[in-house]
Amino acid sequence: MIELGEERLDIKKAAKEFAENEIPKYSKECDEKEEFPWKLWKDSCKQGFVGVFIDEAYGGQGYGYLENALIWEEFHKVDPGCAFAALGTTIGAETLLVNGNEEQKENFLPPLVKGKAIMAIMITEPQAGSDVAGIKTKAEKSGNDWVINGTKTFSTNGSIADYAIVLCRTEESGERHRRFSTFIVDLKEDGVKRRKLSGKLGMRASDTAEISFDNVHVPKENLMGIQGRGFYHIMDFFNRSRTWVAAQAVGATQGALDFAINYSRERVAFGNKIASFQAIQFKIAEMATKLEAARCLTYKASYMLDRGKIDPVFSAMAKWYSAKVAVEVVDEALQIHGGIGYFSDHPISRFYRDVKAIEIYEGTKEIEKWLIGRKILGVR
Repeated sequence: MIELGEERLDIKKAAKEFAENEIPKYSKECDEKEEFPWKLWKDSCKQGFVGVFIDEAYGGQGYGYLENALIWEEFHKVDPGCAFAALGTTIGAETLLVNGNEEQKENFLPPLVKGKAIMAIMITEPQAGSDVAGIKTKAEKSGNDWVINGTKTFSTNGSIADYAIVLCRTEESGERHRRFSTFIVDLKEDGVKRRKLSGKLGMRASDTAEISFDNVHVPKENLMGIQGRGFYHIMDFFNRSRTWVAAQAVGATQGALDFAINYSRERVAFGNKIASFQAIQFKIAEMATKLEAARCLTYKASYMLDRGKIDPVFSAMAKWYSAKVAVEVVDEALQIHGGIGYFSDHPISRFYRDVKAIEIYEGTKEIEKWLIGRKILGVR
């Protein structure tokens, strides 16, 4: 296990106190109404919890991905939906930091941490999810601009974001993974149409939308990085974002385990607290052990990133295993609660709905295992 040290423990403690005091004010209502927790987001920014991995030069805290993971973990222990909504407002900044030029970083990063703007990254399309290189949205040169046409779907923050990093096809020939480029798009531009997607099973406080681009003009200055490198920019994003997705899972797992432990100590059946039953003890033991393994993977993956060791396999391992554990542990936690856990008044029912999404976004569990296995075996 990585030794966190005093400063990281202080960050973790501050995040825990804020999350426990503030998130419960919004969790139930935002879930029921599918509403974004605007004040929680603003307050999270004020307290310095949003985008802590962003360099100080651009208004961030200048911390690493490990510190970021600690904050995501503590927030998600309380409520995954509101936690993701508040902290996920910088989504896409990971690759902008690595691939954007100085002017782009100065323009687009500071508003994110100040609570003045929300960002999105738009990759998935109706016909292209896991197959990133299968996207059809096009960007074509027109004078000093690029003109974008196409549709993106399942975009986190899509209907509320101020700007987004959009993956587009810019070449029709050549090596498959070099046909794409990324653009920073002002979502207030003419031709951008947004439709909020409602009716999600979980993560209902987090905004998800479908976006259509109809001859949307983007200045050439908003091309991010080198033309034709867009696919690799998205891979850069995944290599980093999967650490905070893993931290989401670890936090939700810890929250569910805490619910199960507390309930087991209070619930009486057959004249005894159910915590005294061997069946419950076995469940808790398995849940706690899986959690610790997931936490170790997540912390190590984050720590490696902070040391400059970009390892797609390890990030994928952390994301896949932690999400798997979250789904399993939350399921067992609800089982321990019995009938009371099945009703929406109990937070464990929200956790049950929320954690399934973690196995899907930022790479499905099947994609993660495919990536891991292929790299280990050395096959293409």
